[in-house]
Amino acid sequence: MNKNDIKLIVIVLIVIILLFSFSLFRKKANIANVYYENELLLEIDLSIDKTYEVDGENGKVVIEVLNNQIRVVEENSPYHLCSKQGFISKSGESIVCLPNKIIIELPNNELDAEVS
Repeated sequence: MNKNDIKLIVIVLIVIILLFSFSLFRKKANIANVYYENELLLEIDLSIDKTYEVDGENGKVVIEVLNNQIRVVEENSPYHLCSKQGFISKSGESIVCLPNKIIIELPNNELDAEVS
């Protein structure tokens, strides 16, 4: 290895550390929005542990809220990828269930712009 290789490795490591640190400091979300084909079906309060059912393209989609986290528990799709995604809890995260056309989104609670 020469000096350029070492410099490249150091730069890549710094970028990885910065990206990882940004993901650690994201705020926990308070609500979750559930969409079917871009239509808002539910606005869920994550502080209340509860199970919800919504109709997807292939049938019922069961959504669980537990300990300020949300996940898809059960759904009808060929590989059950929606339920394998697990819990999400931080702003900006989402669960996309393409076979059922269901999206669970945790919106960002912060304002992006200041209005005067």
